[in-house]
Amino acid sequence: QVQLVESGGGLVQAGGSLRLSCAASGSTFSINAMSWYRQAPGKQRELVAVISRGGSTKYADSVKGRFTISRTNAWNAVYLQMNSLKPEDTGVYYCNATTWRSDYWGQGTQVTVSS
Repeated sequence: QVQLVESGGGLVQAGGSLRLSCAASGSTFSINAMSWYRQAPGKQRELVAVISRGGSTKYADSVKGRFTISRTNAWNAVYLQMNSLKPEDTGVYYCNATTWRSDYWGQGTQVTVSS
């Protein structure tokens, strides 16, 4: 079992920055990858960024060049640095951990970008 707790969301003006954190506990040794997803009102949850055990990263086209995902070596935390925020980045951001057996989710943190 892996437990995930997100923090760092809030209200920011367009062009501003936020840094989201996800604290992981439990069987973190079993994690193969960790990701950030987001869900805007009335829309489906979408993948924002993912980082693998080897450190490789992938980003949604909409956030490339603006967002950076990083993690601690022990998989006890993953971060999402968000710069040049846009109103369309508004949504609930969820942390996800993938193991060989299952996916785990945090409770989400709200990010609101005002124009």
